[in-house]
Amino acid sequence: MRSFAEKVVNFLKREDGPTAVEYAVMLALIIVVCIAAITALGTNANKTFSSVSNTIGGTAS
Repeated sequence: MRSFAEKVVNFLKREDGPTAVEYAVMLALIIVVCIAAITALGTNANKTFSSVSNTIGGTAS
């Protein structure tokens, strides 16, 4: 039982756990920013293609 307690204390003293959590939070924020950027680009691209389509369709008639 003493060995288990020593392992728990050593785990709590090390900084590996908090560092991993910090990296996970940074990764989550990066993913959120990427999704927002891709959504914005998709919306702008959709508007551009719709505008071009309407312009071409208007001149073809």
